[in-house]
Amino acid sequence: MTGPRLVAHRGRHRSGAARENTLAAIRDAIAWGADVVEIDVRLTMDGAVVLLHDATLERLWGDPRRIDQMTLDDVSAVGGGEHRIPTLAAAIALVRDAGVRLLIDMEIPDPAGPAADVVRGAGAEELTEWCGAFEAMRVVRAQLPDAVIHQPWSSAEAPTDDDLAELRPAFVNAQHLLVGGAFVDAVHALGARVACWTVNHAAQAAHLARLGVDSITTDDLDAARGALPDEVARRLAIVGELAREAACAVRAALRQGVGAIETKRNPADHVTEVDRAVERRVRAVLGAQFPEHDIVGEEYGGETDGAVPCWYLDPVDGTANLANGMPWTSFSLALVEGGEPVVGAILDPHESVPIVAARGRGAWREGVRIVAPAIAAPEPLVGRMVATELAGAAPWAGLLPLIERLAASHCTLRILGSGTATLAGPALGRGMAALVHRYSAIDHAASLVIVRESGGVARVLPSGIALTAAHAAAAAALEDLLV
Repeated sequence: MTGPRLVAHRGRHRSGAARENTLAAIRDAIAWGADVVEIDVRLTMDGAVVLLHDATLERLWGDPRRIDQMTLDDVSAVGGGEHRIPTLAAAIALVRDAGVRLLIDMEIPDPAGPAADVVRGAGAEELTEWCGAFEAMRVVRAQLPDAVIHQPWSSAEAPTDDDLAELRPAFVNAQHLLVGGAFVDAVHALGARVACWTVNHAAQAAHLARLGVDSITTDDLDAARGALPDEVARRLAIVGELAREAACAVRAALRQGVGAIETKRNPADHVTEVDRAVERRVRAVLGAQFPEHDIVGEEYGGETDGAVPCWYLDPVDGTANLANGMPWTSFSLALVEGGEPVVGAILDPHESVPIVAARGRGAWREGVRIVAPAIAAPEPLVGRMVATELAGAAPWAGLLPLIERLAASHCTLRILGSGTATLAGPALGRGMAALVHRYSAIDHAASLVIVRESGGVARVLPSGIALTAAHAAAAAALEDLLV
């Protein structure tokens, strides 16, 4: 891939040879051909500017102390050689003769002034660029009038000239999921360049390069450098990232409280700000990444005539569970083309882990391919489990007789509260089969493509029932009980 410069995020550290933000990680990034090395800075208790992203040493060093409660001598005693926490001055000295620049990042403004002093004192203005919190960039601009600043931007809508007037940035710095072609063109028209973070999928790196992005921050220099276009892989990467973001939102709600709970059609039909916030975020990303596609969502609606691909989204499937403190919810995002789901992502409620699938590419959970269990038995439902969902808070027509027929076959039925997770269950070995009384692409399309790509059976019956099973015999046995 040619075009964008490659920025090594916290140095090169994914190989495990070096911790992030160490001199060893910076040296390794230089050796692997990074154009720029991004580093994070914080202040010690005695005012030294050191390289560290987190407020504490816990994640990287197993040390719970806060960096702002340690002296430089305390910090220097952690690790050894180029594998300890370095000062900003040491990082500048390392890159000075390498033809590589440092991109100095900070998520709080406190280090901005002292870091600018270090850069000025080292005569390193030409070796450094700056990114991070807006207030921090304001301090840098005041102290270093000619600094190369990356202005943070958190919207898929491009900034205006007025938005850039104060900082006069060289780059507009946005998360890669928000960067589309119109965004790039608009920023370039303002005379600025586009930087994006953190791009760890080769197909997305190739896409961004094609759009004209100027700078790509990555944890994986190899993938970004050798990136080739692959639209299916790109779709999978994006839906997986969105599912992970949804998982974080739900975990935070369960930990901190859901907040205001409203109802829609009836008192059992819940909606929370988590639902709405996740859907707004997903819509912004899809609009940037796939501007030619339609979007239909649970909370904000939408229309499609099927002439172009359409994304169907349920931001929190199982909101009644979430509203009542039950930790069993999912997320459903599917791309439908020609009436069939071709890409899907859900959350496995068990550990809030994304599961993704694409037609012809398999179904995947945390990089491991999912294969539906093929259990040979003359009576595939006997001693097994089937899952379904209610029609809101009530049994759907035919559910009570089905329970009796399943019981006569010594098959147990479960209702867990998320149609997305229920239909995907047979692919994961959770029950032999599953069904919901009325198929909805918003809730169920992603699960169908996941089950199919796992080798299981997924279909929508003429009655509107959506049915999935680990294998054909189980599907047929369950269909027979519906008659």
